[in-house]
Amino acid sequence: MKKIIVTLTAVAFGVSALSGCANMNETQRDTGTGAAIGAAAGAVIGGLTAGGHTGRSAATGAAVGAALGAGGGYLWSKHMQEQKAAMEQATKGTGVSVSQTADNQLKLDIPSDVSFDSGRYDIKSNMRPILDRFATTLNQNPVTTVKIIGHTDSTGSDAINGPLSVNRASATRSYLVARGVAMNRISIDGRGSSEPIASNGTAAGRAKNRRVEIFVGEAAR
Repeated sequence: MKKIIVTLTAVAFGVSALSGCANMNETQRDTGTGAAIGAAAGAVIGGLTAGGHTGRSAATGAAVGAALGAGGGYLWSKHMQEQKAAMEQATKGTGVSVSQTADNQLKLDIPSDVSFDSGRYDIKSNMRPILDRFATTLNQNPVTTVKIIGHTDSTGSDAINGPLSVNRASATRSYLVARGVAMNRISIDGRGSSEPIASNGTAAGRAKNRRVEIFVGEAAR
């Protein structure tokens, strides 16, 4: 039982640390927090049902609970690393950011000068070669899933920006589907102007906020 208390204390600190990471988006924070909470619950259950092996069962329960709490979690496999390298090469010099997230997803951050003009959701010509290459890597890695999130700046009302951000994500998905990526692999969401990454007080800041984020994950099995 003493070991369980120590485990729970460590988890509590972990939750606080995860919640305070400024470079993590809402999805990543929720995943990390879920993993921590799951670990705590798993440790308790494992400890209480351990018989004579309290410490070992608590640790096993924590590991299982973490995976469940994180929604299964993601793997950073050799295929994911190869996909990241391919996209870095394909987007070199375009302003598109390619990175590995804290929860082992591949993230493409596509700014407005590549993706969409202000107030529009038709895909610009200089975004097409990037999405063409991206579709190729997705078709080469059929076990991965994709989430596309559209964003806007604060110009206009929420009634306009919400649907506009969804339409941007939907247009991106439609483009990928037209190039052979199965639609059931791709989910979309629109956040309107609710998640700015720069000040909306300047034209440069608003341009940064008009963007599309694409997350690719290989589920842990």
